[in-house]
Amino acid sequence: MSNFKNETCYQAHKSYQKKCNSTECRYWHDLNGNDSNCVINKIDPNNTLTLQEVGDLFGITRMRICQIEKSILQKVKKDLAFS
Repeated sequence: MSNFKNETCYQAHKSYQKKCNSTECRYWHDLNGNDSNCVINKIDPNNTLTLQEVGDLFGITRMRICQIEKSILQKVKKDLAFS
């Protein structure tokens, strides 16, 4: 059991290639039959996703993803200005 001491649940699910069923987790999302329901595990730092692919994951349009991205960037810029 000590091997899991510093391992997060999404690391454990990814390493064992198991689907996560913890619907109360903030990273859980119904990914429509993909190999994982963990948004963290779906993101691969070596492979970027298009706005369309992100929209498909969450069941929304690429334009909505673009709007969310723009909003987040504005908030980050605002926060950085006050740092």
